[in-house]
Amino acid sequence: MTSAAPSDPSVETLEEVVIRFAGDSGDGMQLTGNQFTSTSAALGNDLATFPDYPAEIRAPAGSLFGVSGFQLRFSSKDIHTPGDAPDVLVAMNPAALKMNLPDLKPGGLLIVNTGNFNKSDLKKAKYDANPLDDEALAADYTLVKLDLNEATVQAVEGLGLTNKEALRCKNFLALGMLYWVYSRPLETTEKWIDKKFGAKPKFREANLKALRAGHTIGENSEIFQARFAVPPAKLEAGTYRNIMGNPAVAMGLVAGSSLCELPIFYGTYPITPASDILHYLSRYKNHGVITFQAEDEIAGICSAIGASFTGALGVTGTSGPGMALKSEALGLAVMTELPLVVVNVQRGGPSTGLPTKTEQADLLQSIWGRNGECPIPVLAAQSPGDCFWAAIEAVRMAVTYMTPVILLTDGYLANGAEPWKLPKLEELERIPVRFHTDPENYQPFSRDPVTLARPWAKPGTPGLEHRIGGLEKRDVTGNVDYDPLNHEKMVGLREQKVMGIADSYPATEVYGPERGKVLVLGWGSTYGAIRGAVERALDAGLPVAQCHVRNLWPLPKDLGEVLKRFDQVLIPEMNRGQLARVIRSEYLIEVESFPKVQGRPFTAVEILERVKTLLG
Repeated sequence: MTSAAPSDPSVETLEEVVIRFAGDSGDGMQLTGNQFTSTSAALGNDLATFPDYPAEIRAPAGSLFGVSGFQLRFSSKDIHTPGDAPDVLVAMNPAALKMNLPDLKPGGLLIVNTGNFNKSDLKKAKYDANPLDDEALAADYTLVKLDLNEATVQAVEGLGLTNKEALRCKNFLALGMLYWVYSRPLETTEKWIDKKFGAKPKFREANLKALRAGHTIGENSEIFQARFAVPPAKLEAGTYRNIMGNPAVAMGLVAGSSLCELPIFYGTYPITPASDILHYLSRYKNHGVITFQAEDEIAGICSAIGASFTGALGVTGTSGPGMALKSEALGLAVMTELPLVVVNVQRGGPSTGLPTKTEQADLLQSIWGRNGECPIPVLAAQSPGDCFWAAIEAVRMAVTYMTPVILLTDGYLANGAEPWKLPKLEELERIPVRFHTDPENYQPFSRDPVTLARPWAKPGTPGLEHRIGGLEKRDVTGNVDYDPLNHEKMVGLREQKVMGIADSYPATEVYGPERGKVLVLGWGSTYGAIRGAVERALDAGLPVAQCHVRNLWPLPKDLGEVLKRFDQVLIPEMNRGQLARVIRSEYLIEVESFPKVQGRPFTAVEILERVKTLLG
């Protein structure tokens, strides 16, 4: 079955659509969203996704805090976010309706599974009366009420499934309906079902029947008043794949290790939402990747430091409070001046906080959160696909300057997805690494005149024996030394080395006018929402521009000059204004901080409204 052609007079062509699937964590909303995403990617749409799921592993069914959601935006133009508000909401139960209805656009398509709206379900969602009986709901939205439970049981009848097993297929029935409404083909999902359930013929057939039944309901019933199509996007020529941030980090680390011809040792402790990086890296054993699941965060980072001492590329990853646990060992890596990449997939905090929700609140910790004068370069990825390039850059910094490097992503990037153009091998620049092998006049803390990096000598190399550890070293010789003036000199050298990394940055780019009334300055995952807001502002003729900072420490040397070309600087960030504090401190200029700490990313409209307020 193929998608309807946009030229079909019965099909209305749209530029883009935002869909949100919502239900219990066991309703398969993440799976449903991922399948719609894969199908839209295969059709050539640009897209962006936002999975949102509860922290509890098995949240109580029907509870408000147990709602799982997946929002995706597919478009015929270049997009940067999963959308401000959904055009379509699929609500599997009352709790999903209550938690998500306020976001649905007026007049939007609302599909409700009436099979889960009994008295018990309504009570769990704290409804005093059935909201589907409220005439205002049908007046405000295009309401489609359908018992997906009954329709699914009928679709899989005769396969010998229990009622519970049958109802697990209702997400595919809902998916089939939306495939019809938005002219999506079934083939991509059918092939996935064949592969996923190939060893379980009964469940393979049940899911296929549910998917096709949903499509048939859309095609042959009168519950949907219209059908739509979204043409392919005009993307830059090349080979694309759909990618999420965590696998992109894993691939970037493997690519970086290949470019510098060093094996990866990934020592880590599983923690949400960074755990998937370990899962993906474990699949790259054929690329010389060694993964080690340690008993705690401290063991994870210390094992990675040990691997770097032996001449491997030591990498560790974490989220939330795991970063705090690694801070002591980060000081050890700074003192020993060994390369190390630390990936911090930020999440809501403090403490356990909001482990499945996104936040950007680890910036100040990453820059300064260690004892003593302990400088570490910090950079941040701006999109799921950019996680690949940011990981390569982190590897380059670590081995070039013999230093630990902190790479910041967050839960929004880790689990979000976008089309990603596969790079050509010739686009990937080699990262030169030279191990010291000559014992003549060897000094373990002599320094490269340009990078100030100390020589990297593999243990066991004859004549290159040297002391290593957390105690202060004598300049050049590396012997343990407590002389106060030597300590001050070594502190200065380590800082000078890290700050000198800014000499390798490209020029800071500004999107929009080079000078004007308002510059929206951002970092990390706020990139997409800021770009969307600035594009709308420029279309409206407003004097607004965007600047996005990848290298957060040391800051770019030309950033201060860029900021001073604008009357006002607006900094949206998912924390209480951490970059704003850094900018004020470093450049002695006033900025407008725009904080958000809701466990949810910015929308473009939020930023645009704040820009308009600044412009008066």
